[in-house]
Amino acid sequence: MIKVAPSMLAANYLKLGDEIDKVIQSGADVLHYDVMDGTFVPAISFGQEILKMVAKKDIPLDVHLMIQNPEKQIESFAKAGAKYITVHAEAAGFGLKDCIDKIHACGCLAGVSVKPFTMISMIEDVLEDADMILIMTVEPGKGGQKMIPFTVEKVRQLRSILKARGLSKIIEVDGGVNLETARLVTEAGADMLVAGSAFFKAENPKAFVDELRCMPTDQE
Repeated sequence: MIKVAPSMLAANYLKLGDEIDKVIQSGADVLHYDVMDGTFVPAISFGQEILKMVAKKDIPLDVHLMIQNPEKQIESFAKAGAKYITVHAEAAGFGLKDCIDKIHACGCLAGVSVKPFTMISMIEDVLEDADMILIMTVEPGKGGQKMIPFTVEKVRQLRSILKARGLSKIIEVDGGVNLETARLVTEAGADMLVAGSAFFKAENPKAFVDELRCMPTDQE
């Protein structure tokens, strides 16, 4: 069954507590927490202190580090309450395996992410080590974008590689996810969907989550 991760980036920050309660009441699996540093991506978003407050809510936190030198921040975000911590291959460079090891040492599940124009081959060496692979289907750093069509094939390619190696890993997709695009990426092999604007603008968030959760998968 598909897992759903509403993105806090699209929430109403003036009513953040209520917005997180909306995520919990919808039955979503995790809350996606985007961390942006103004360097790896142009925007700046949330830090550790806000995460500590969010962590008091009863939902696992999926922390996506869109930052340079993520190894410097892994421990602090783990202590702040993250369950998943994802780092970008483009930011970690040759230290990607070290980042994964550090995430695990901090007691969290480790994700690796690639931007739309980064090839899957860049992370093939760490697929066995990671718990989750996050395929960005838009350029990271800004909510409300439309999914880039060719990224669906990247999801399919990654699923094929994992199957060929006998690896069971979560494939997460982030960017432009709605009821139409969700079907495309789940059929290609995704099993966790990050939904921002589509979730928080839904008239019935729970119905939206339920529909995403029942999307057809590549196993069907």
